[in-house]
Amino acid sequence: MYQFKGKYFDEFKVGDVFETARRTITETDVVTFAGVSGDFNPLHTDEIFGKENTPFKTRIAHGMLVMSVATGLANQLGVFDGSSVALMSMTIKYTGPVFFGDTIRVLLKVAAKQDPPKPERGVVTFDISVLNQRDEKVTESQWVVMMKRIIHE
Repeated sequence: MYQFKGKYFDEFKVGDVFETARRTITETDVVTFAGVSGDFNPLHTDEIFGKENTPFKTRIAHGMLVMSVATGLANQLGVFDGSSVALMSMTIKYTGPVFFGDTIRVLLKVAAKQDPPKPERGVVTFDISVLNQRDEKVTESQWVVMMKRIIHE
């Protein structure tokens, strides 16, 4: 039987930091995301528009694509595997562009823990930084996640 590897609420400590693997954002990622989301904004899909009408002088990845990849990278850490109950909120500040070919990674820092009324779960707040290959922060966010607790019987 598969054994979940996730961390429980009780195992997180304020100040803990987790770092993900890296992933390169490709043109295929952007095209696929545009198709799935319906967001064909020329900022992401039209190279001539990007060159002539943006301060970046090229196309950039969708911010929500970057955050979607960030959640996937965080999930690959295994800390949420079978132990997360719900993503309660996510706030995002975009601090820099992600260009096609940029490679991102995610830092998750446990910022706070809260005991809700139910004894079988707790809430963990993570401060999230997405960094590119130059260690520039491209997003800052906060994720509030309901996590299972270790039940002692």
